[in-house]
Amino acid sequence: MIRTIKVRIVGEVQGVGFRAWSEQRANALGLSGWVKNSENGDVEAVFSGPAEAVSAMLAACKEGPRHAKVHRVELLGAAAPPVGPFRMEY
Repeated sequence: MIRTIKVRIVGEVQGVGFRAWSEQRANALGLSGWVKNSENGDVEAVFSGPAEAVSAMLAACKEGPRHAKVHRVELLGAAAPPVGPFRMEY
């Protein structure tokens, strides 16, 4: 089953390599989607792929890369499945 969700990662998540880390992790899990910085300092992302892989990505986002301080991961709801590999957006 394919699952596609949009999330917001809240905390000290900009300037610590969160987007690059997300891109590497999502591609390793075979996910499509995107990740980008929000103007308010959060990071938003869409993850799409097998439900187990999306769940693994959500669990990983709760920790993030080494220098991130994730306060919470908010599920914003379902999203339209993206086309192509996972990528960073600017």
